[in-house]
Amino acid sequence: MVSIQNCATLHSSMASRKTTVPLLILLISLFLKFLMVEALTINSNDIDLNKACIEEERKALLEFRHGLKDPSGRLSSWVGADCCKWTGVDCNNRTGNVVKVDLRDRGFFLLGGEISGSLLDLKHLTYLDLSLNDFQGIPIPNFLGSFERLRYLNLSNAAFGGMIPPHLGNLSQLRYLDLFGGGDYPMRVSNLNWLSGLSSLKYLDLGYVDLSKTTTNWMRAVNMLPFLLELHLSVCELSHFPHYSNPFVNLTSVLVIDLSYNNFNTTLPGWLFNVSTLTDLYLNGGTIKGPIPHVNLRCLCNLVTLDLSHNSIGGEGIEFLSRLSACTNNSLEELNLGGNQVSGQLPDSLGLFKNLKSLDLSYNSFVGPFPNSIQHLTNLESLYLSKNSISGPIPTWIGNLLRMKRLGMSFNLMNGTIPESIGQLRELTELYLDWNSWEGVISEIHFSNLTKLEYFSLHLSPKNQSLRFHVRPEWIPPFSLLYIRISNCYVSPKFPNWLRTQKRLNTIVLKNVGISDTIPEWLWKLDFSWLDISKNQLYGKLPNSLSFSPGAVVVDLSFNRLVGRFPLWFNVIELFLGNNLFSGPIPLNIGELSSLEILDISGNLLNGSIPSSISKLKDLNEIDLSNNHLSGKIPKNWNDLHHLDTIDLSKNKLSGGIPSSMCTISLFNLILGDNNLSGKLSQSLQNCTELHSLDLGNNRFSGEIPKWIGEKMSSLRQLRLRGNMLTGDIPEQLCGLSYLHILDLALNNLSGSIPQCLGNLTALRSVTLLNIESDDNIGGRGSYSGRMELVVKGQYMEFDSILPIVNLIDLSSNNIWGEIPEEITNLPTLGTLNLSQNQLIGKIPERIEAMQGLETLDLSCNRLLGSIPPSMSSLTLLNHLNLSHNLLSGPLPTTNQFSTFNNSSIYEANLGLCGPPLSTNCSTLNDQDHKDEEKDEDEDEWDLSWFFISMGLGFPVGFWVVCGSLALKQSWRQANFRFIDETRDRLYVFTAVNVARLKRKMETDGVHG
Repeated sequence: MVSIQNCATLHSSMASRKTTVPLLILLISLFLKFLMVEALTINSNDIDLNKACIEEERKALLEFRHGLKDPSGRLSSWVGADCCKWTGVDCNNRTGNVVKVDLRDRGFFLLGGEISGSLLDLKHLTYLDLSLNDFQGIPIPNFLGSFERLRYLNLSNAAFGGMIPPHLGNLSQLRYLDLFGGGDYPMRVSNLNWLSGLSSLKYLDLGYVDLSKTTTNWMRAVNMLPFLLELHLSVCELSHFPHYSNPFVNLTSVLVIDLSYNNFNTTLPGWLFNVSTLTDLYLNGGTIKGPIPHVNLRCLCNLVTLDLSHNSIGGEGIEFLSRLSACTNNSLEELNLGGNQVSGQLPDSLGLFKNLKSLDLSYNSFVGPFPNSIQHLTNLESLYLSKNSISGPIPTWIGNLLRMKRLGMSFNLMNGTIPESIGQLRELTELYLDWNSWEGVISEIHFSNLTKLEYFSLHLSPKNQSLRFHVRPEWIPPFSLLYIRISNCYVSPKFPNWLRTQKRLNTIVLKNVGISDTIPEWLWKLDFSWLDISKNQLYGKLPNSLSFSPGAVVVDLSFNRLVGRFPLWFNVIELFLGNNLFSGPIPLNIGELSSLEILDISGNLLNGSIPSSISKLKDLNEIDLSNNHLSGKIPKNWNDLHHLDTIDLSKNKLSGGIPSSMCTISLFNLILGDNNLSGKLSQSLQNCTELHSLDLGNNRFSGEIPKWIGEKMSSLRQLRLRGNMLTGDIPEQLCGLSYLHILDLALNNLSGSIPQCLGNLTALRSVTLLNIESDDNIGGRGSYSGRMELVVKGQYMEFDSILPIVNLIDLSSNNIWGEIPEEITNLPTLGTLNLSQNQLIGKIPERIEAMQGLETLDLSCNRLLGSIPPSMSSLTLLNHLNLSHNLLSGPLPTTNQFSTFNNSSIYEANLGLCGPPLSTNCSTLNDQDHKDEEKDEDEDEWDLSWFFISMGLGFPVGFWVVCGSLALKQSWRQANFRFIDETRDRLYVFTAVNVARLKRKMETDGVHG
């Protein structure tokens, strides 16, 4: 065992034996690498008889084969008497016993089924490999722990599942155990005590096996393996990194430790830096945080690979580099500290890692210039400094790193010119200069001695096009590229003729590089798998028919000026021809392009109907035929397109309804807006349960908005139904769509009130981040980011790549009544709210200042009253406002954003509003109001006086008109009293008769009861 105290002694001893120790380590490594050969060659020296296999073992193998599923016929050779000649079977040449069964899949011919216990009859088996097959989640058989002579067992990536049997602990002769899992069938263990029985083990891989139940004792179990050379426990859900002191660690021979992508959430234990034999240490993605223990790092002088990337080491990373560089015989070849929040300036001590071949310091916060000491890293093969804040140009001494093979300086803040000294890196094979702010010229001199260059990438931001290529038309490069990618910088107006010399090119990307030319015929003779020459000014016609070599061929010619008919190109899996000038109909036999997975021919001049043969494109994932002149009905048969996730047929002249077969469980985007589709929203849309985007806007659909949209489409993010003839209320079920961030129901005949529950839309209460590197996707796969036309800031705008961060509710131009619900102010990230041209009443919600994300607010053409809430001035992002044609009153706010709203039309037809920019002065309006109030008060006093005068005169006049006439005229008096007597008698008779009738009815009911 190695203690902390004797680490320095060990290092001193090793320093005095610079030859012996590395030789010892080399021998151990070679022993491990040839372990498989050892297992294969047991007793192989006895080759005198070449005896056939034993009959009992032959029968055991046949029974084993009978339980397997072998759809590709891999085991078709398992016939005849001599099983030693069967594929994957090796025998001992002296005894004829089967010693090896190797059925590892080395293609796509997966075995499956069950593993028969008949294998136990192979009593001399020392080697068993069933890796890279598909056993569909069956557990590892317990009986595998009964092979007493087994030295090699590999079941990795074979889709076993469930609990790993502890019976494997009986394999005391086992040297190599690989149970690497992953996939759809997770494996797990309840404890690792059984490892103690594997006393001879040298290699252990339990990657992707769930060890969460063993998190407190996993190290103690591993510590019982004294001969272990390699330990691989990546992605095992470990959460405990024991901080034992070194005397408790028995790993005195270990060369490789891989504990990557666990969830330790702790600092590094000190003992780990005292394992003096360690050559490779992988702790990347382990949620490890600083500080790094202040221990003697000289025991790590034998490290060849150190990967601490994607953790949270923080500022101490620079000090750690300096301490690690103290080894005088530093053997480190690969160092990765990427993604660790390390800040500060790159240290000069980097130059002490003389053997370094790969250095990755990307995705940190390094600042300042390059340290000059890096020029001493003469063995460097790859350098990654992306996503930092390193400023300034590439230093000229970079050309001194003559043995450098890979230079990656993408995603920095580097500027200035690219030094010509790069052309001196004779060993350079990969050069990545992406996403910087280069300027000036890149010429032939930059490539003068790059004879081994195979990969070149200069993918810049579209906002920066200050860099220009300048090479002669007849230039013949010294290299033979496999990969070239140049984007968003000027190359030449003519198609680069020097590419014709690059016979090995597999990837060609010349995107937005200023080419205004026809496509040369020689280009189609290159055997490429990815061609992207989009966003240029290419013109002319394409070959009508081409057949590329089978494979993953991607062609992107979008955003050019190409003309002619739609070409039929075979063996292409992704074809982007959008935004050109192609015309005519889509070929009726387009279904013959059976390899197509993505088809984008949007934004052209295509006409005619959509061919029904599209249903033959069985592997189709995305189809975009939008913005053409296609007519007729949508084809009916979509049932067989099981992989289809995006359909965009918008902006055409399609008619009829939505076919019932169009919705599959895999469909994410259904974009049918801006056509002539009609009818009610089909019930079949309920089957689109995984939809993210539904756009049926600007058609002629009628009826009510179905409630099942909110009940069935739980993943919906964007819903656009504007410009139809929909009626009824807005269903409250839409409020349950927790991902919904775009709701556009404008220009319909909807009525009812605004649902209060819209304030519960979860996606409008939190910030959504956008992947700004989406333009960097290789081959355009999954390129459809969504496309939707919305009314924002009072005008139609089309959104595509930023659609995921657009937050909008548009209910304008309907017949919605009632008040604006106060609950809608619970949406702080809502960017656009348009409720204009409805029948809304009441006041603007007082808490509207809580909607801090508002950029557009349109409440015009309603019957809103009251004052504009002063708190609205705190909406600092608000840049488009329309409150015209309401009944609002009072002074306009004048602070913050309102001071920038100088257009009086946004307030017009609100007679009670005053203040700039309106011509109505608030003081004038107040004086007029005061005069009107005084006039009203005078009128009220006069009306009250006249009322009392009228009452005073009316009583005596009324009394003497009635009573005076009766007193003066006898006949009128007698007639009046006679009328009173007759009326009294009639009331008496009426009452008596009805009472008697009621009594008789009650008596009759009593008798019948």
